[in-house]
Amino acid sequence: MTGHDENGDESGRRGRRSRVLKAAGLTLAGLLVLGAGTAGWAYWHLNQNIRSVDIDSALGDNRPARAVVTPSPEASAPASASASPLPSGALNILVLGSDSRSGKANAKLGGGNSSGARSDTAMVVHIDAGRTGATVVSIPRDTLVTRPSCPLPSGGSTSVAYGAMFNSAYSVGGPVCAVKTAEAVTGVRMDHYIEIDFSGFAKLVNALGGVTVTTGQDIDDDKSHLHLKAGTHHLDGTQALALARTRHGIGDGSDLGRIGLQQKLVKALLEQISSAGLLTDPAKLYEVANAVTGSLTTDTGLDSLGKLTRLGQSLKSLSSDKVRTVMMPVVAAPSDHNRVIANEPEASDLWNSLK
Repeated sequence: MTGHDENGDESGRRGRRSRVLKAAGLTLAGLLVLGAGTAGWAYWHLNQNIRSVDIDSALGDNRPARAVVTPSPEASAPASASASPLPSGALNILVLGSDSRSGKANAKLGGGNSSGARSDTAMVVHIDAGRTGATVVSIPRDTLVTRPSCPLPSGGSTSVAYGAMFNSAYSVGGPVCAVKTAEAVTGVRMDHYIEIDFSGFAKLVNALGGVTVTTGQDIDDDKSHLHLKAGTHHLDGTQALALARTRHGIGDGSDLGRIGLQQKLVKALLEQISSAGLLTDPAKLYEVANAVTGSLTTDTGLDSLGKLTRLGQSLKSLSSDKVRTVMMPVVAAPSDHNRVIANEPEASDLWNSLK
């Protein structure tokens, strides 16, 4: 019978434990490298998703003045080496919903092609100084305006157009003309520009798990393929997009009825985002970020994931109940009762309150 060697057994156990720990350490290191690589790829991918337009360079200095920013105590304090204070000044952002991007996804949802782009939704989002409150002002696309001369990417410029529909600016001159026309109509400097297309909006709603909206009347619109009874509904992306676009099944069939539904959707989306637990669910956060960035066109001030993240962080104290939704005051146009014009002086009073 062979004798028991305690020292030998102990030495063997230490050796096995050392090998196990070494293997575990190598595995953990591998996972960390893989995780860092995946995170790096995800960041690169999301960054590459974003398209941008250099609106500031295109429009130059002939624009409304920027709001004067009074530094907050936090902003005026010396920045630490690790982080700079988040911006807290007032902002005005022109947000457009468009069918500008061609492709099967947009075509399936009723979008146009690149040669027939339209901006179906236009909102000026005013974020108050301190960024704890906001006002979303919808501009009816059928509003008749004086469309200014706009520079074209290919050189030259468009002609001034009198009595043109507001959404024609995007059709003739893209984001640059949309911003210039919005500034001409409102007298307000647009600090940023954000555009999201049809398929991107639907993907965003799906990534969030749908959105809950209450309608005050039945909706029966064959053109948008939306049929809902009055009441509360949880909508998927396709249904939410149809709700944003519907107008023939509600009210008088004009763009004004649709705006009320779009504003309901804005509030519902904000509530869904705040309750989705994105910060504790990386997979869902990536899905939402991919849906947003993959359908986004911005000005160069928001053309990276870092810039968009910083904007989002600055709005962390903005809750949906602090967001006011209104429509630019309008009346029927004397020249065409199917179109509207700004109702003055109420419209100017509203815009002046946002400067």
